[in-house]
Amino acid sequence: MYLLRHTFLSLALLLASAAVVADVGQEMYDKFKSEGAFYDDPELQAYIDRIGQRLVANSDMPDRTFTFSVLDSPDINAFATPGGFIYINRGLLAYLDDEAELAGVLSHEIGHVTGRHHSRRKTAGVTSQVIATTVGILTGSRDIMDASTMVGAELISGYGRDMELEADGLGAEYMNQSGYDVDALLEVIGVLKDQEQFQRVKAKQTGKRVKTYHGLYATHPRNDKRLQTVVRAANELPLDEYVENPEIPGEFRQHVNGLVWGASIQGQADPDRYYHNKLAFTFKHPPGWTVDAGSRAIATSAPDNSASVTITLKRRDGSTTPQSVLEGGAGGNLSQGRELEQYGLNGYTALASSGGASKRLAVIDYNYTYLFEGAATDFASGDAALLSVIESFRPMQDQEKRSGKPMYVRYLQVPRGATLASLASSLRIPDAEAQLRLINGFYPRGEPRTGDWIKIIQ
Repeated sequence: MYLLRHTFLSLALLLASAAVVADVGQEMYDKFKSEGAFYDDPELQAYIDRIGQRLVANSDMPDRTFTFSVLDSPDINAFATPGGFIYINRGLLAYLDDEAELAGVLSHEIGHVTGRHHSRRKTAGVTSQVIATTVGILTGSRDIMDASTMVGAELISGYGRDMELEADGLGAEYMNQSGYDVDALLEVIGVLKDQEQFQRVKAKQTGKRVKTYHGLYATHPRNDKRLQTVVRAANELPLDEYVENPEIPGEFRQHVNGLVWGASIQGQADPDRYYHNKLAFTFKHPPGWTVDAGSRAIATSAPDNSASVTITLKRRDGSTTPQSVLEGGAGGNLSQGRELEQYGLNGYTALASSGGASKRLAVIDYNYTYLFEGAATDFASGDAALLSVIESFRPMQDQEKRSGKPMYVRYLQVPRGATLASLASSLRIPDAEAQLRLINGFYPRGEPRTGDWIKIIQ
């Protein structure tokens, strides 16, 4: 009886532990989603999900629900979390050459799930700690970069060589059964080893630590014989019928062309929100409104100029309040005055009337004192829009700040006589030639042929 009860208890604990691990994966996904961690490209997301689901259909868990997501991080990373959640950073996508290599990354991570590696290494406690680090993540933030890297590092740090090889063997099997060339998985490792070599060179120059992608890839050489044996054994697996290669020529290039490079701009990609990087404030305006940012004022206006809000500023005076500033500077009669308390800022707003016309006025103290003046041809119906602009004014968070112009991955065909060095000479990025070689598989040497499609960063 004791043995039977002990067996049932052990089984119950095992099931409970598995449920906890799966719940942790869902919690992490919800956290990433709520904090804007996903890269805003629905077509790319759909493309990667399609590839991932094809691999899942040919895996050992074809009926298991898997979720594939692209994280808005420039770090070269991909990882799986409990519950079948697979993440790939946009930073890794830039270094892949084709769909088969992408399938290699995804299949390896699927292999960690189907191999039950999370449960086998009791990840729940570790993952719970990782979740706590994602608090406050916003799109494009350094936090996202650090959190996604940390998640990947923490989740794979304890896999060990055997689990990593198992994941590669399973992944290669799923690739083969899905019609992909399994050698692409080895090409991915080459890509990552090139990156590590570059990081070692940079680390030697700067004194910073070497960043690595994955436990196995960090500790095993490019020509690891055991790894090659495990991966290529998938080519010898019996198939009931020939599986056609699912790649559509040019589709991978289509989705990667225009990919954000480096620091994200997604936090500033909202067409209905204005960001002032220098003064570190932001506000939201109604859809379709435009923003005219001058040296003396910033104005946002409706398309037909029927309504507008103009923002000016002056140095803060510690002896004044927003209400006293507004009342002291407003002309005409004030009504419906009330305090504003938004995003940790203090302000005051009221209506000003003069000569039968009304305006929405506001004053908000931040790094300066900001003065708002809103006008509308039909004030009764337009005031709500004016007030919404004022009430959306807030400090920018560090994660939203960016400098310079956004950079993108673009494809071009190599002109006659061009070299990677000559093409890199016009790029506005550090280590331009090295980066150009890395994203095109020519590091540390080699040249593409005239007419070849290559990636550049501009």
